[in-house]
Amino acid sequence: MTRYKIILEYHGRAFVGWQRQANGLAVQEVIENAIEKFSGEKVVTHVAGRTDAGVHAIGQVCHFDLEKETDGCTVRDAINFYVKPHPVSVLESEPVDNEFHARLSATKRIYLYKITNRRAPLAVEKGLSWHIPQELDLDVMNAAAETLIGKRDFTTFRAVGCQASSPVKTLDYLGVERDEGLVLISVRARSFLYHQVRNMVGTLKLVGLGKWTVDNVAEALAARDRAKGGPTAPPHGLYLTEVVY
Repeated sequence: MTRYKIILEYHGRAFVGWQRQANGLAVQEVIENAIEKFSGEKVVTHVAGRTDAGVHAIGQVCHFDLEKETDGCTVRDAINFYVKPHPVSVLESEPVDNEFHARLSATKRIYLYKITNRRAPLAVEKGLSWHIPQELDLDVMNAAAETLIGKRDFTTFRAVGCQASSPVKTLDYLGVERDEGLVLISVRARSFLYHQVRNMVGTLKLVGLGKWTVDNVAEALAARDRAKGGPTAPPHGLYLTEVVY
C-alpha cells in the first residue's frame, strides 16, 4: 500500500464544497472518481481543509492510499485526465510516508480573501472576487486586524453551526494590502473555525467603510457572541492558497 500526496486547485463555484454531499457535486467526489477510473481502486481522500461551497483553492492538499504502485507524475496526469471537464487540476503528486496525513500533519493553513475595490462592476473577476465599490481604508482595517492576532476566543467569528469543541484558536497573521484595484486580506493559522475567515473579513469590511471602529472589533471579540460580529463575507472571494507541513 502506497500513500500519495497531491496538491490541487479548483474553482469553487462549480461545487457544493470539498466534502461529498447529497445535494450536489463535491470536489472530493470528482477526485475519488478519477482515482478509481485510473487505478481500479475505490479510495477515500483525506484533505487539509474542507472548503465550503463557492470557496476556491490554489494550494489544497489531500492524501489517499493505493495498492497500485506508480510514480507521482503518472498519478497527477491520470487524475487530470479523468477529472475533465470539471474545473479541478492536480498541480503536484508524490508518494509519501504512511505516517503523513493531509489534515493532521499540517502546521499552518494560509488563506487569501480577494476584494475588488472599484466603482465599476466585475466582468472577468465575477465569481472570483468580492466587489465592494466604496473605497476601503486599509490603515484602519490593519489596525483592527491587529486586535484579532494571537490566541483568542473566536466565538464571535464562528458560524452558529460550528461543531469545533473549542472556540479558541491562535491567529498567526492577519493583514490587508492593496494591489491596484484589489484589496487582499491574508490570514494564517494552524486551523480555523467554521466560517471564521469569512466572518473576520465581513467585520473588517465594516471597519474599512467607517461603519465600525477598531474598538468595536475588540468589543465584538470580547462579547463572545456571533450576533455581535460583522456579516459573513461571500464565499467566492476566499482562496485556500497553501498548507504548510
